[in-house]
Formats: sequence, structure tokens, C-alpha cells
Amino acid sequence: MKKLLTTLFLFVFVLTAFSQNFFDTDFDHSKRYIILCDPTVARVKTIQYLTGNDIFEVKKNKVKFVGVYFEDQNYDFSETKAYIEENKLKNFFLQEIKGDLSEDELFRNNEISAQLKKVFDISIGVIFFGGPDIPPSVYGEENTRSVVTDPERHYFEASFLFHLLGGSQNENFIPYLSERPDYVVTGFCLGMQTMNVATGGTLVQDIPEEIYGAETAEKTVNIGRENLHRNYWQEIADDEQLMGINLHTIQFTNHPFFGEAVKVKKKDTPRVYSSHHQAAEKIGKDLAVTALSPDGKVVEALAHNKFKNVFAVQFHPEVPALYEEMQPRKFHPDDVPKSYYDIIGKSSVRFHKEYWAYISKVMSEVKKK
Repeated sequence: MKKLLTTLFLFVFVLTAFSQNFFDTDFDHSKRYIILCDPTVARVKTIQYLTGNDIFEVKKNKVKFVGVYFEDQNYDFSETKAYIEENKLKNFFLQEIKGDLSEDELFRNNEISAQLKKVFDISIGVIFFGGPDIPPSVYGEENTRSVVTDPERHYFEASFLFHLLGGSQNENFIPYLSERPDYVVTGFCLGMQTMNVATGGTLVQDIPEEIYGAETAEKTVNIGRENLHRNYWQEIADDEQLMGINLHTIQFTNHPFFGEAVKVKKKDTPRVYSSHHQAAEKIGKDLAVTALSPDGKVVEALAHNKFKNVFAVQFHPEVPALYEEMQPRKFHPDDVPKSYYDIIGKSSVRFHKEYWAYISKVMSEVKKK
């Protein structure tokens, strides 16, 4: 019995030590809190880089970041907790969301709704990051070409975004942003796909096969470099310097987001960091397409028609290697290795900084509840 009690104590101790519930503590309500979903160590390092280099501009004495995650996600967030503590980071905290969340409960009030509302009420905005494929059943399709590795993360993030924005799956649900329409919701890559799915949209499960009819890597590379959304040469050539991503251009639509909100010229075609094989297909409720791939077949950005501070992109503006010269890589085996920074060029670097300047601006203007 004594051994059992000791084991039980250690188990409880480990659970307590490895979780953190910041919003349940006596935290400083005078600060402004930005939510980071899926707060892995890599995400925290990315935000450190962006804020430390004034790409993502925040008032460091006033703004704090809280990583919010679901207890059943397929990541050990004790690693993030340890990283924050070991590096004595004063602006990063963690909040675990707990409860049962089944796939048929995502788009309605459920067991985690009260926790989501608390997070929303206390914060000024949220960022959703990239990641693996969403279970197609979440958007009403059979899995034909998706590789699902972390369904619980997708259940949580899809439900969170639905609570924030509402969707066609449940027209009677009143989204949280109805009471605070200036709240910022943004995302990158998977973040944009989840926003689309959460509002009632669907996804192309595999771009090469479904859009171009290319079923192998050899056929896919023949689509042309500008229309590839990750690097399929890695599956053909044995070369350690090959990048796994692609750096292709995008084009803006007639929607005013790019041009009026983000100060860029409509004719510009900036080069972006692309790493995905899925894309938005049917567009979710109240969302509009603001950018497309060079051939117009893949959605590259979305914005909300009702909530002005809700927008997302399919590409990755958060990658540090876009902003300074780092390890040289190449797309094609015959290419000369170059850094991402050199490949995209100064005008595209300016575009990315302008995009972050807009995120910084709208975050700074949100009124606290």
C-alpha cells in the first residue's frame, strides 16, 4: 500500500509539474495577452526571434504570450515549460485546456467551451501555426489522401476557431467575436486551413493529385517550379542540400486586404515560403480569398468579411530564415545553393515585414475587455 501511495503521489506530482494553468493563477490583468496555439519549443523560439528583431513589434513591458494547448495533443508540452523556465522567459506562459472533445461536438457548445471563453475574454488575439493534416471527417469527407498524426490537436483548434468565428455547420451559434469584433485571429498554413474548415469550408486533400492529376513525385515536378507548394525533388534525388519547401510567388486578388490593409501594390508578386500539400477548397462562411498561387489554382490567403482583424495565409511569414542569411539550400539538384533570404530577394523581404507590421498594428489597437 505504501509503495502504491508513493507511486500515486509521484504521478500526481509529475502531472502538476508538467502542466501550467496560467489563467487560473493570480496573473497581472493589466498586461495584454496574445495566445499562441500549439506552443512547442520551436514556436516559442520563433516568436522570440520575431519580437527580438522587431519584425513582430510588441511593447515588451506590456505584452505577454500564453501558449494554449489541449491536454490530449500529440506533443510533450513539458518540454516547452522546461524551455521557458530554463531560459527565464518572463513573457511566455502556458495554459492547458482539459476535457472530453469528440469529433461530433466541435461545432457547438461543448465541454471545453467555458475554458475557451475565458481565454478569449482575457486575451487580445490568437495565432494558429502550421502542422499536419486535418482529419477529413471534420469537414465531412472520407480520407483519401490525408496523413493524420495528431487528431486531438485538430479537434481542439477547429473547435476554438469555430467558437471565435462561427460557421455554416451551426448557424444558431453566436461567435465570440460578435461581442469583441476587433479581436485578432490569424494563422499560417495549417492555421489558415483550420480557419476555413472551422467556418464550414473544405480542403483539397492533395494538390498534385487532385488539381494537376500528378500521382508520383516524378510527375509532380513536371508541373513546374512556380506551381509546387513543397519540394518533391527530395523524393527523387539524394542530395542533403535540397530544401523540403518551395519559395514561389503569389498574386493578390481584388479584395482590399492586400493593398489597403497591408500596404502593398496590387501588381506585386512577392515570393513566399511554402510547405504544404493541401489547400482550401470550398471557402468557409464569411471568408474571402485575398491571394492566389501563380496559376490561380491554389488559395494563398483568406480574410473575414465581417470581422476586420481575422485573416490568414497559406504560406509561412514567421520563418526566421526569410529575414537574414542562414544555411544555403537548393530546390533543384542542379541549383547553386543560396539562403532563403537571397532567393526571395529584398522586395519579398519587405513584403513579409509589411505583413508583420500589419499584424503588430492591429494587435496594438485591440481594446481589452
